[in-house]
Amino acid sequence: MTQNVTQSLQKTIHRTVLKNGMVVIAVENPAADIIAARIFINAGSSWESPTQAGLSHLLSAVLTKGTERRSSLEIAELVESVGATLSTDTTPDYFLLSLKTVSGDFPELLRLSSELLRSPTFPESEVELERRLTLQGIRSQQEQPFTIGYDQMRRAMYPDHPYASSVLGTEATVSQLTREDLQTYHQTYFRPDRIVISLTGRIAPDEATALVESVFGDWQAPSVSVPPLELPRLKPNPRFLSSIQDTQQSIVMAGYLGASVLGNDPLNPNPRDYAILKLLNTYLGNGLSSRLFVELREKRGLAYDVSAFYPTRLREAAFVVYMGTAHENTAIALKCLQTEVERLSTTTLLDEELQSAKNKLLGQYALGKQTNAQIAQVFGWYEILGLGIDFDTRFTEEVAGISPAEAQEAASRYLTQAYVSLVGPSEAIAPLCESVAY
Repeated sequence: MTQNVTQSLQKTIHRTVLKNGMVVIAVENPAADIIAARIFINAGSSWESPTQAGLSHLLSAVLTKGTERRSSLEIAELVESVGATLSTDTTPDYFLLSLKTVSGDFPELLRLSSELLRSPTFPESEVELERRLTLQGIRSQQEQPFTIGYDQMRRAMYPDHPYASSVLGTEATVSQLTREDLQTYHQTYFRPDRIVISLTGRIAPDEATALVESVFGDWQAPSVSVPPLELPRLKPNPRFLSSIQDTQQSIVMAGYLGASVLGNDPLNPNPRDYAILKLLNTYLGNGLSSRLFVELREKRGLAYDVSAFYPTRLREAAFVVYMGTAHENTAIALKCLQTEVERLSTTTLLDEELQSAKNKLLGQYALGKQTNAQIAQVFGWYEILGLGIDFDTRFTEEVAGISPAEAQEAASRYLTQAYVSLVGPSEAIAPLCESVAY
């Protein structure tokens, strides 16, 4: 067993690697008699084959529906009888099991989590029920203009890449998934040397580590290692995409291929690019004081809704700005949206503009680490992504040190080749399609 300790959040964070390869991160926070845990598995939708898209999501929905020892009802009764919460989720880059309970009940809930991770039964009836619910969710998404616009953009931005698809999968792939597919995926990726357990609450780190070892220590990793995930290298290839829909407003979206959180891609020469793009995204589209909101909604009255997002990803992430606008404003809205983004590469932001965005980003970041559940999430997340628990400090230092010139230079590399995605009626979209040659 190896262990290291770091200081952050004015709390001591203990990181231990058990003999079976499982990583345990423990943070003592005695403020409330609560323990929250996040169990991350190095899996997720990126590890699915294209013909099995939606597999990890279906597994997350069925994982809590039965083990070799307990039925779905018995699992639910155990969790609810002590007022605890237990849930599962999947993302492109990891699989997650979350639990929270009072300290006295935590050992029992941790043992239940071990059962769920090690010996799920995937009852056929539950698989079929969750498949139907997933298909309903997919159909519901296909009726949402924003989702339509974002999906068509992702498919163009990520050719032959798992990031192109929703974690729900497609109707065609989900309809074909079987219980045996779930079992194979589970047996391949659910193993102790691919797991990070992060827990925070009223428990000493040594006690927390010993408890995890007593519950999971006898789980041995198979001798055969999982092959590394090989994904295609991505390069910007601007596209103009449209979907004719009878919508109440036009969805106007511009996306740019941004940096991964690791910052070690040869196409991303500056390891600080992730932090810089997070800051620029905050400046553009985070909140009522953001550049897009003030310029396009408040001053020009073009937007019903306007924002930006840049999700954290292990591979190249999409930097997206979007707005909902009246049909007659579609063309001018698109022009203004792109102008505001591309302005970042031609105009150096003022020190006070950049500082205001830094204050907002770092303030929101600090507020996202207040509860036991949030703290457990943050440090387990960093660990499963390969960033390490010291990324908490490194990220804030990187953001604080970004200069206007550095921000402009990164914008000139990332934010000039746009994937444009439009959703709206023919009279709003067709003229733009005819006037654009990509």
